[in-house]
Amino acid sequence: MEQLKTIGRELAMGSQGGFGQSKEFLDLVKSIGEARSKAEEDRIVLSEIDILKRRLLEPDIPKRKMKEYIIRLVYIEMLGHDASFGYIHAVKMTHDDNLLLKRTGYLAVTLFLNEDHDLIILIVNTIQKDLRSDNYLVVCAALNAICRLINEETIPAVLPQVVELLNHQKEAVRKKAIMALHRFHRKSPSSVSHLITNFRKRLCDNDPGVMGATLCPLFDLISEDVNSYKDLVSSFVSILKQVTERRLPKSYDYHQMPAPFIQIKLLKIMALLGSGDKNASEIMSMVLGDLFRKCDSSTNIGNAILYECIRCISCILPNPKLLEAAADAISKFLKSDSHNLKYMGIDGLGRLIKISPDIAEQHQLAVIDCLEDPDDTLKRKTFELLYKMTKSSNVEVIVDRMIDYMISINDNHYKTEIASRCVELAEQFAPSNQWFIQIMNKVFEHAGDLVNIKVAHNLMRLIAEGFGEDDDDADSKLRLSAVESYLQLISEPKLPSLFLQVISWVLGEYGTADGKYSASYISGKLCDVADAYSSDETVKGYAVSALMKIYAFEIASGRKVDVLPECQSLIEELLASHSTDLQQRAYELQALLALDARAVESILPLDASCEDIEVDKDLSFLNGYIQQAIESGAQPYISERERSGMFETTDYHPQDHHEVPSHALRFEAYELPKPSGPPQASNELVPVPEPSYYSESHQPISTSLVSERESSEIKLRLDGVKQKWGRPSYQSTTSASSTTQQAGTPTHSDAGVGSSSSKPRSSYEPKKPEIDPEKQRLAASLFGGSSSRTDKKSSSGGHKPAKGTVNKPAAVPKENQTPVQPPPDLLDLGEPTDTTVTAMDPFKELEGLMDSSSQDGGSSDVMGLYSDAAPVTTTTSVDSLLSELSDSSKGNPRTYQSQTSKGPNTKEALEKDALVRQMGVNPTSQNPTLFKDLLG
Repeated sequence: MEQLKTIGRELAMGSQGGFGQSKEFLDLVKSIGEARSKAEEDRIVLSEIDILKRRLLEPDIPKRKMKEYIIRLVYIEMLGHDASFGYIHAVKMTHDDNLLLKRTGYLAVTLFLNEDHDLIILIVNTIQKDLRSDNYLVVCAALNAICRLINEETIPAVLPQVVELLNHQKEAVRKKAIMALHRFHRKSPSSVSHLITNFRKRLCDNDPGVMGATLCPLFDLISEDVNSYKDLVSSFVSILKQVTERRLPKSYDYHQMPAPFIQIKLLKIMALLGSGDKNASEIMSMVLGDLFRKCDSSTNIGNAILYECIRCISCILPNPKLLEAAADAISKFLKSDSHNLKYMGIDGLGRLIKISPDIAEQHQLAVIDCLEDPDDTLKRKTFELLYKMTKSSNVEVIVDRMIDYMISINDNHYKTEIASRCVELAEQFAPSNQWFIQIMNKVFEHAGDLVNIKVAHNLMRLIAEGFGEDDDDADSKLRLSAVESYLQLISEPKLPSLFLQVISWVLGEYGTADGKYSASYISGKLCDVADAYSSDETVKGYAVSALMKIYAFEIASGRKVDVLPECQSLIEELLASHSTDLQQRAYELQALLALDARAVESILPLDASCEDIEVDKDLSFLNGYIQQAIESGAQPYISERERSGMFETTDYHPQDHHEVPSHALRFEAYELPKPSGPPQASNELVPVPEPSYYSESHQPISTSLVSERESSEIKLRLDGVKQKWGRPSYQSTTSASSTTQQAGTPTHSDAGVGSSSSKPRSSYEPKKPEIDPEKQRLAASLFGGSSSRTDKKSSSGGHKPAKGTVNKPAAVPKENQTPVQPPPDLLDLGEPTDTTVTAMDPFKELEGLMDSSSQDGGSSDVMGLYSDAAPVTTTTSVDSLLSELSDSSKGNPRTYQSQTSKGPNTKEALEKDALVRQMGVNPTSQNPTLFKDLLG
């Protein structure tokens, strides 16, 4: 009751114009509003900051004054100034028992702080206490703060209390609890994965506000995994039907539309659930038809619902009646005087045209009007629609319009987009190669270097391939037309660099091919290009290469070559260039001019740009010379990898045995110590011995020992171990029930539905003004062929298809090349890919006695290790054993074994020295168990 009285006093003061604030605060607001410049406003605010800094340091500030100071701090922050000196006072105010002060504190804190601020830790305890309050207004204030301030680390601290509030008696609390859980799901989906069923339950809440709030998290969940919520289709349809039948309270109406925002969210959810699902689409069709009939198109919110219905129909499986209703709604949008409604109509038409292309025929004049509208946004949306409608019958008109629009705009980003669309449409629907070249010239000329370099390569490839192998006349005409067009454009004062590269290449390849232009004329033009664009090294390089081709073709044909003075000066200039590329090209050109016709013809053959060049990477033409050298006594070549002790990873064969030179540097890691036995199954921790240098062994091992090594490896067992670090058990206990995220379901493109043929209602029929004949002609050229279901590209008469293309340039086919593996890094200490399996020498095995004995569990019979490899007699002398040891150390191929350790093994060396010393003491010993006695 006391709190209600306080609220009443505040409202009474607010009705009197004071809002409970002092005259000083009102003067501050008034002075800021009357400021004539930003500098004057900043001066006023900085003065206010100084005043607040002094007053907040005063002791025993009254609560009413502190509340005003906090509000003034909020005002300062909203104007873009720093008020961090007062943050702590706002945090303290959230602890106050007074409802107005607490709500003011929460409001200021949510505006001042972010979820990663250091003061958040001081608010968590207050929020936990307020969530348990009996006053639902305090609970609502705490939930508002949760939605703004709680981060991923503090979610477990408040999550249980928020879940309990889902069953609160006040609908406002339940609604805000749903919003808080939605926030938690967006910040950390795993923390609330076990609470997904609560969203389903709240969908059946008695309060429409709680149900509407539940639609937001459900929309996110359905977007991630559609199949898990297919069972809710009938529920969503039932809710939408109840809303459209006005069963909700009047308080949910907006401009006489029942709960329009709930309807829009339901339509978005139904579009996801009905995509590609025939049963769901059939269930939705009836309620969607009712929406088209009941929506009031005279209000913005009614038009928004109609637009959302059109989007939903474009996503679900098509229905002829719904398509007809959607076409009527689009007709209303396009005939409206509002640019916003026209934009919605163009967007909706673009969505429905994928399902039924015939719909565009009803609105062709409206589309032309939008194309000529001064509103740039509407014009761009119309071009997107025309891009979707393009086919071989109207590609010329649409691309010309798009190029004209590209020339008129200055936005480089959108100009790049328009240029890429023009190129794409020209490549896909070009009626002839000549038209394609003309369009490419316009795009290059006006879009500049914004065009992708692949477009230039495709254009050069098209000119080189021509129409086909057997139609040389058509190829010659195509190339001649390209040369003529480029000679006209080359005189332009400023051309893009990429376009100049194409021009230089074409003039070099085909400038003198037909004999219409002389070599002196073409070379002069190329020298002019190199001189005009002297700062562009790439263009100059293309120009020099083109000059080289021109002179090479002249020399190969036996004609006398007269190098122009400007060409000679260009060559001399480039011979001293700082660019090594240009300098090399100049030297090559100078050397080529001194060669005879036969050599030049073999170096640069005429019209050989499309011929495949086979590169002999193995240099097989040197095989005869190498064989002769080997027969004469030369040593075979040893690659650098073999010399360094590494093997060729690309030439690896399991059965091959590569010998590693003993003098090479070793880069393998020391092997792990072998365990004494297999680990026993238990729930306790098993100690893992750590190696001295590396955490894992990188040495090559025999394939027969892999399974034994894996079975005997010691692993850390964590079964049943209590988690000591990390967050509380919300994630660990519910990880199995987390929702599986899937990609969005593909939208259908079934175009087999009958097109809409109905006319708009009489109430929406426009007046019949005189139609411009020019618009009729343009509409006929754009929409004349739109009734065809499939777009087939028309080819020009008498032309044969190009090499692998259908009268259009296609992407350059990727040759089937075997992937070349990069050379291995010699410093890579990973496991080598090459393993060698060789016979084990008993004495080499004897040197690894300690490792073998530890693996065999401490076996004392050493001679049994090699009893299978060679027969052993009891009369073996120590001298013979030492001789065999020395033979094996000299690299005897019979007893050779790949070294697997890195560098010398200190342990083995000490054991061998002790063995030799013992032998020196008793050289006449013939006891076969001598080694066992010596080595223990």
